[in-house]
Amino acid sequence: MNMQNGNVMAPPAPKRLTDMCLPIVMMRDIMLKTMFRKNVDMVSDVAKAICLPAAVTQELIDVAREQRFLEATGTLNANSGNEMGFQLTDAGKARALDALAQSEYFGAMPVPLDVYREQVKRQSIRNVQISRKQLTDAMGHLILPDSLLDHLGPAVGSGRSILMYGPPGNGKSSISNGIRDAMGDKIYVPYAIEYAGQVITVYDPIVHSKAEAEVEDKTSLRRHARFDSRYVKCDRPTVITGGELSLNMLDLVYNPTARTYQAPLQLKSTGGIFIVDDLGRQEEPPQSLVNRWIVPLEESKDILALQSGEKFEVPFDTLVIFSTNFHPNEIFDQAALRRIFFKIKIDGPSQQNFLKIFALVAKKKKVPLNEATLVHLLKKKYPTIDNVYANYQPVFLIDQMISICDFEGIPYQMTPELIDRAWANMFVKDEHIVK
Repeated sequence: MNMQNGNVMAPPAPKRLTDMCLPIVMMRDIMLKTMFRKNVDMVSDVAKAICLPAAVTQELIDVAREQRFLEATGTLNANSGNEMGFQLTDAGKARALDALAQSEYFGAMPVPLDVYREQVKRQSIRNVQISRKQLTDAMGHLILPDSLLDHLGPAVGSGRSILMYGPPGNGKSSISNGIRDAMGDKIYVPYAIEYAGQVITVYDPIVHSKAEAEVEDKTSLRRHARFDSRYVKCDRPTVITGGELSLNMLDLVYNPTARTYQAPLQLKSTGGIFIVDDLGRQEEPPQSLVNRWIVPLEESKDILALQSGEKFEVPFDTLVIFSTNFHPNEIFDQAALRRIFFKIKIDGPSQQNFLKIFALVAKKKKVPLNEATLVHLLKKKYPTIDNVYANYQPVFLIDQMISICDFEGIPYQMTPELIDRAWANMFVKDEHIVK
């Protein structure tokens, strides 16, 4: 299935209560808790609050009415198209409080894990096909050798794990972000999923970027079919972790006060990218972190545990990008390296590419190029560090010169003397400090 144009199949909205595949008592209680907490009483408002179609919500209200938890208010609301209002009875309030004591969760009705699995398949990261043009356009601001895109393209298109390694300051993080930008399509993220009667919240506004709502043309003969509103239409997510990543961050997070669970980072990144930046800087050894990913990477499923100790499988559909400044042989054994599908070395630029980057940065920051300064930089400065160029250096040197010009009150310029002053800040000399 080619989803290059962003045509992910939307989750179909449930038409009746039996389509929900959730325990009726659980749905009824979530509705009662939501009406109690949000103080909503019109069917349309309740439907919006629990993210279900009005017809399904009406069925649920009818169930609660039969059980004497809800009663009609007896008034038609003219502002809501003459809708009948409903309110909690005393028994309904008692039931809502009792249900809140068991779990504070209210609002969007959760999606059963098995139903969510089907949606994950429909929008799998492994179905994405990225062309050379898409990747080049997304990386347009980076000066990269063609050979790098030759390796990156197939790696991203496979949806398998990638290890990027090489000296620091050469844009491994920027390349990771470029990969994310190349995936221009949208996916559907559930507010919450349900397993064994437990609610696990998935949608996280910090991780997920909500897509702009499409305005429906009321005059159009072909009305857009609404998707299941228990999901949020989002850009493919990107989770970036660095030195702070620990193994327990990959477990379900239980909130003992609310008695609900929050999805771990890798579940939130489903359908998108999980970037482990600065591998080797975490408290846990890199080998342990990679070992934690082995089963998910090979079997496309992860195993999580509830508070009770019960373990269950969730889909693992994430492009994992490991990025490290260490050589892979220093931090992994061969078995772990075999498990990582693509290994791509990100080197510093050639002298020619370094000059291209330098000229681009100077132009962007409005610092005129000066030939004598460039000759001084290449002939006098770089030989002192064995002519090792890094992608971060042009920005660093030009920003330093700008700061000096601002301080001295002179127009932006580059001179050999300014380069010397900027260079002195880029490296710290090895010298003995007398204590």
